[in-house]
Amino acid sequence: MSECRNKFFIYNGEVKEVKEFDDLYPKSKKLLYEVIRVIDKTPLFLREHFERLDNSIALANITVNFSEKHMRESILKLIQENSVEDGNVKLILDEENTLVYSVKHSYPTKEMYENGVKTLLYFGERENPNAKIINKTFREEIDKILKESHCYEAILVNKEGYITEGSRSNIFMVKGSKVYTAPLETVLPGVTRKLIIKACEVTGLQVLEESVNHEEIKNLDALFISGTSPKVLPISEVENMRFSSSSNQTIKRIMMEFDKIIGEDLMKFKTTYL
Repeated sequence: MSECRNKFFIYNGEVKEVKEFDDLYPKSKKLLYEVIRVIDKTPLFLREHFERLDNSIALANITVNFSEKHMRESILKLIQENSVEDGNVKLILDEENTLVYSVKHSYPTKEMYENGVKTLLYFGERENPNAKIINKTFREEIDKILKESHCYEAILVNKEGYITEGSRSNIFMVKGSKVYTAPLETVLPGVTRKLIIKACEVTGLQVLEESVNHEEIKNLDALFISGTSPKVLPISEVENMRFSSSSNQTIKRIMMEFDKIIGEDLMKFKTTYL
């Protein structure tokens, strides 16, 4: 069962060996989580991840004794104990316990960024799109469909027929110089999503948080996925509709500005805490 990688994990601030992971994994039905990317031994966008976790805690209506300082210290301890250079770190918590551990990661290849990735439409939505709560059944069903169809991601469509988000990402759509994404109240408020909107604003692109019907996809110029692992990843295909997203100039501008934001955040964290 264990998704814990490497030799050690952090349990309530203490270093534990991986053989203890399954026994200490919280049994609560309501588990909150965050996945943070580590680049060059440095957690990326840590403050933003904590703010989202804090929001999930409030939405789940639970009480936890956990601060940004606890989060930072636990992740840095994990990085040190496991000698993590790059990868993904997962944090899960309930009202009593907090686990921080390394998880398997899969980053897009150079070819995926250059050519784009295939996606499909999935007619369904999260029970509570704003809170990052573990739902194993939903994840397993999506993973099975993606594997069978050889697609990278599933684009979720709600009962009204509108695109909300990806199963593990946010979705952005481009028409001319305008960038569209679903309204905040209908999606998981991704850290990358928030910063991509910032990148668009910096480069002078107009972002419209509007509902887009799945039948309008064919009229778009391009689409891309955003998330912790993919960052900004062009979409080449939605079902049987093809797009030249990887060569779209608007997406290229966003990718460049977002990479700049990543570099600035890593430097700021290193200067402050390392």
